[in-house]
Amino acid sequence: MNYKISQRAASLAPSLTLAIDSKAKAMKAAGEDVVGFGAGEPDFDTPQHIKDACAKALAAGFTKYTPSSGIPELREAIAAKFLRENGLTYKPSQIIVSCGGKHSCYNVILATCEPGDEVIIPAPYWLSYPEMVKLAGAKPVVINTSDKTEFKVTPEQLRAAITPNTRLFVLNSPSNPTGSVYTPEEVKALGDICVEKNILIMSDEIYEHLLYDGAKVKSVASFSQAHYDHTIIVHGLAKAYSMTGWRLGFLAAPEPIAKAIDAVQSHSTSNPTSFAQKGGVEALNGTQEHLPKWLAEFDKRRRYAHTKLNSMPGVTCVNAKGAFYLFPNISKTGLKSAEFCARLLDEQKVAAVPGIAFGADDYIRLSYATGLANIEKGLERMDQFCKTLVK
Repeated sequence: MNYKISQRAASLAPSLTLAIDSKAKAMKAAGEDVVGFGAGEPDFDTPQHIKDACAKALAAGFTKYTPSSGIPELREAIAAKFLRENGLTYKPSQIIVSCGGKHSCYNVILATCEPGDEVIIPAPYWLSYPEMVKLAGAKPVVINTSDKTEFKVTPEQLRAAITPNTRLFVLNSPSNPTGSVYTPEEVKALGDICVEKNILIMSDEIYEHLLYDGAKVKSVASFSQAHYDHTIIVHGLAKAYSMTGWRLGFLAAPEPIAKAIDAVQSHSTSNPTSFAQKGGVEALNGTQEHLPKWLAEFDKRRRYAHTKLNSMPGVTCVNAKGAFYLFPNISKTGLKSAEFCARLLDEQKVAAVPGIAFGADDYIRLSYATGLANIEKGLERMDQFCKTLVK
C-alpha cells in the first residue's frame, strides 16, 4: 500500500526533547545509570490539596462532558487570577481552558493565522512554535538572538522583521529554553511596535511564577487598552503546580478571538478532562504555600549548575532569571549541539537537549527540575566529557 502523508504532517520536525527523554528512560529501564536533564517538568509532586479536589470530583461522578472551553467555575477562577496577579480584567467568556499550554498555543495560531501570514518567533524558541505555525499553513519568521543579549530580541530587530504579511509575534518570558526574562520596559517597547503595526501578540506566560534574583514580569496586555486588544495570553498549570500530566492550559483573549478559539476547540478536542478541571480550580483558589519552597530549591540548583557549567572547559553560560532551564554555549568544544548531546548520552550517560531543536545550534538545554544530587552527578560527568574535547 502506498500511503500518502499530508505535506503539513511530512514537514514537521519531531520533538527532540521528547525523543531524548524517551531514549534516556529506555536506557534507565535497561539498568543504566542515566542522569536526565531533558524533560521540562518539575520533579515535585502535585500539591496534595489539588489532588484531593480532583479525587473528590472523580468520586462524586464528575466524569461527563463539560462545556468545550471549560467549566464556568474554572474560567471564573482564571479570570480572578488575572485580576489579582496581573491587574487584568477578563470576562469568563474571554477565557478558554485547554488540554495543556501547548494546546492553547496551537489553538491561538490556528484561529488567527492562515496561508500567506507570517509569524515572528525569536530564537532560541520553544521548539513547537515554528511547527504549529507550519501546521496552520503560515510561515515562521525567526529572529536570531544570542547569549550576548541574554537571548532577548531588540525592538530594532522586531521592527526589521515586520512585513505587510506579519500577523503574529510570539513573546515568551520567562523563556523556555533560555530562562531569560524581559524587563517590563523591554516588554512595553516590543508591545508598542506591535500596536503601531497592528500585529497580534501571543504572550506565553506559563513560567511567570518561576523568577529569581529579583526579576519582575509584567504582561504586555497590561500597558494600555491598545496593548490588551492586541494580546492573547497563553498560560497553564503545569509548571507552577507540577501538573504536567493533568493537561490543563488556559488562555485569555479579546472576545472575538476567544470565540474563534472556542469554535476550533469544540471541533478538535472538545472539553479538557472534567475532574482535572476541579483540581485546576483548587490550584488557583487554594493555598499557594508550596511555591516559595519550590522556588528556593530551584534557585539553589540554578546557582550550583550555573557556577559548575562556567568552570567547564569550552563552556560558557549566562544565568537564567526565570523558568528552570540553563542554556550553555558549547561552541568552544568544537561540536555542534546534536553531536555533543549524542556523545554525552552515549559516553557519560547524561541526557541533555541539543540547541538545534530551539534554533540555536551552539547551545544545549539543561533542565534543573531534578534533584541536586542528580545535578551534581550529571554535571560532573559533563565536565569530564568536556575535558576530553578541550585540551
